[in-house]
Amino acid sequence: MYIAFSDYDKKLLERPSQDAREKEEAVRAIIEDVRVHGDSALLSYAERFDGCAPSSLYATDEEFDEAERLVPAELKTAINRAMKNIRTFHEAQMPKGEMVETEKGVRCWRKIVPISRVGLYVPGGTAPLFSTVLMLAVPASVAGCRSVILATPARNGSVSPVILYAAKAAGVDKVLKIGGAQAIAALSYGTESVPACGKIFGPGNSYVTEAKRQVSQHTAIDMIAGPSEVMVCVDKTSNPAFAASDLLSQAEHGRDSQVMLVIRSESREEAYSIYEKIEDAIGKELERIGRHEYMLPSLSHSYAFPSYSDDDLAAIINEYAPEHLILSTENADELLQKVENAGSVFLGSYTPESAGDYASGTNHTLPTSGWAVSSSGVSLDSFIKKITVQEITEEGLSSLGKTIECMAEAEGLEAHSYAVKVRLGHD
Repeated sequence: MYIAFSDYDKKLLERPSQDAREKEEAVRAIIEDVRVHGDSALLSYAERFDGCAPSSLYATDEEFDEAERLVPAELKTAINRAMKNIRTFHEAQMPKGEMVETEKGVRCWRKIVPISRVGLYVPGGTAPLFSTVLMLAVPASVAGCRSVILATPARNGSVSPVILYAAKAAGVDKVLKIGGAQAIAALSYGTESVPACGKIFGPGNSYVTEAKRQVSQHTAIDMIAGPSEVMVCVDKTSNPAFAASDLLSQAEHGRDSQVMLVIRSESREEAYSIYEKIEDAIGKELERIGRHEYMLPSLSHSYAFPSYSDDDLAAIINEYAPEHLILSTENADELLQKVENAGSVFLGSYTPESAGDYASGTNHTLPTSGWAVSSSGVSLDSFIKKITVQEITEEGLSSLGKTIECMAEAEGLEAHSYAVKVRLGHD
């Protein structure tokens, strides 16, 4: 048994507990050290955590050139195609900056402005997540951010060539060869060499997550990212091998990832029969692929359970609010209408979650740990600000003035009222 089968219980939707208290003080000390000592602290932590300090804090032109040579042509082609789709999807999100005349002589609109400097964090742990470079740098480029700094840990003083290639292709200005909580501190507070950023994006380990939480009092962040997760919804028409592959592709992210299987069926017996076929497919696929050290722990705290109506299935989805939701059922389109809480939805048998992770065009930086109840994933909106503007003519203020005066005086704010009166000669 890889995933436990059980009758539905709301408690099964609880995420694995995450106790960050032991990390809080360690991260707080790192942030303060970087804030006070700047570059020297960054180099010291690189020596301590990454094995050696890089010869330069930023990737050099020579390193970018070498990356260009080292990345295989086939992978370059794949990256460029994915980048095109991501750009196309995010370009379509650019708001127009609507203007409206709320009444005669009173015009209101929004000015669309990019965040001038953003910091992107890309993990460098068990795998070089160059796809995250694309998911963050492409919308930053589309938004028109003037400065894009990417931080990622260096191994033996060097950054993965594919990360460097993706960064240059996607429009990153500088690659900081520093990772961990110290990188988040540098992007937030700045150092002698690292300019402070207006907003920080990107996932990371629990120390990076805690650092983002702490600096969020000083610098905007995209979200607090927890362990990755998926909810796969199937029925008797679903392909067991497809479902198994989606569960495993999410489980391989990490030991603390969670994969949930919901089986739409008419009876418990039918649901269990479907479950057995998917379990069998999981076993066969595990024989073919690696990363069992991540998959098996993930599967051990994941669950499968039956659902006996579409309304019940939708209620389970919306209660869990999954980061990734796969609707691989006969009536997936109808179920989608009932979905209110999810980071990203994958419809139908031929839409694997990995498509969204890499190349379909949607962004894979998504709310986890139930935050999809109230939050969206990263989009173009994440990189822009909307400044409201109003312009009132003398005629407009003559018409609206008494309303403003009345409301201001009712709140006891006489100066607010006077600002109108002095313009209209009511004083």
